[in-house]
Amino acid sequence: MQVPLLDLKAQYATIRQEIEGPVLELIASQKFILGKVVEDFEADAARYCAVPHALGVSSGTDALLLALMALDIRPGDEVITSSYSFFATAGCIHRVGARPIFVDIDPATYNLEPAGVRSAITARTRALIPVHLFGQCASMQHLLEISEARGIPIVEDAAQAIGAEYCGRRAGGMGRIGCFSFFPSKNLGAFGDAGMVTTNDPALADRMKILRAHGAQPKYYHRVVGGNFRLDALQALVLHIKLRHLDDWTSGRQRVAGRYGELFRRSGLVGCGHVRLPEAREGRHIFNQFILRVQRRDALKSHLTAQGIGTEIYYPVPLHLQECFRYLGYAEGAFPESEAAARETLAIPTYAELTVEQQEHVVDAIRKFYASGSPTP
Repeated sequence: MQVPLLDLKAQYATIRQEIEGPVLELIASQKFILGKVVEDFEADAARYCAVPHALGVSSGTDALLLALMALDIRPGDEVITSSYSFFATAGCIHRVGARPIFVDIDPATYNLEPAGVRSAITARTRALIPVHLFGQCASMQHLLEISEARGIPIVEDAAQAIGAEYCGRRAGGMGRIGCFSFFPSKNLGAFGDAGMVTTNDPALADRMKILRAHGAQPKYYHRVVGGNFRLDALQALVLHIKLRHLDDWTSGRQRVAGRYGELFRRSGLVGCGHVRLPEAREGRHIFNQFILRVQRRDALKSHLTAQGIGTEIYYPVPLHLQECFRYLGYAEGAFPESEAAARETLAIPTYAELTVEQQEHVVDAIRKFYASGSPTP
C-alpha cells in the first residue's frame, strides 16, 4: 500500500469542477495581476481570520519580509524568534539587515518559549516573531503581555496555521501583523507560491499595500522603496474557491489526528516510549503536519520509505546551527530543546482524504519496526 505524505491529487479531485470553469474565464480575461479577483479573496480571507485587513502577497516568505519592512526594522535592530522553524522566519530578519536573536522552544508544542523571550530582550529589540508551528498557536497570552509591557510589536508567523486558534482568537489577528503561506502543501494551498498579511491596524494595512507594489502611490510615484510582493489573480481565484472548503478539510485533518492517537495507543508504542504523539494545547490545532517524537528517527524513516509510506523531517538543522548564521556566535548546545527536536521528530502522512486503512498501515509499519529491534543506522 502506498501512503504519500500528502495527496494533493485526492483533494483536487473533490473540487475540480468548481475550479476549472472560473480559471478558464480568468485566462480569457487576461487580467492576472491584483484586481477584483484578488480583492474578493482578501475580503473573505480577512473575515475567516477575524481581522479587518488582509492583503494577498506573492509568498509566505514575502509576507514576513513585507511585515518587517512595514515596521521599519533596520540594520542594527534585533528581532527575537524561534530557533526551530522553516528558514524563512530568520532569513527575512537577516534580509532587512537586522540581527536574528534565537530562543529555545517548548518541547511539547515546538513553539517559542516565553521565558526565553523575556531574557533575550535588549535595548535593540524591535520585534518578536513567534511561529505557530505545525498548525498550533504559540503561547500568545504570555507573549502579548511581554509585547505590551515592553512596547515591542509581534509579527505572527502563521505560515502553517490558518484557522488555528488560541483562547478563541484566530492566528494572524493577535499581533501587529500576521503572515501566512499558501504554499501548495498548506491546509489552504495555492497552485504555486502565494501568501498573505493580516492586521487590525488600518494605517499599517495602507503602508503594506503601498510597499507591496514597489512603494508606489500613485503608480510611478515613489516616496518609499517597496518590493514586488503582489498576489497573482490566478492564485487568488484558486484560494478563494478552496477557502470555502477549508473548515471541512481542517476537520478532516483533526479526525485523522484523533484516529492516529487511538491507533498508536492501541499499538502499545506510546506507553513504552518509542513514540510520543503531538500535544494540542490551548486552542484549535489545525494539524498542518502530524509530528511524532521517535527513537532511532533516521532508521525509522528509511523503514517507512521502504514500506511505501511518505515521511518528512521538519527540520533537520535548527536555525542557530545553520552555516549562514555562524556569524551570530551560537554553538551546539545553545538551545537543547530545538536540537533535540531536530534529531527526533518525524512527520507522517496527514490530510483529510487519508483513509483508515492507510493510517492502520502507517501505524502497523512503525510497530513492526520497533518490534524487530532494528539497529541504529
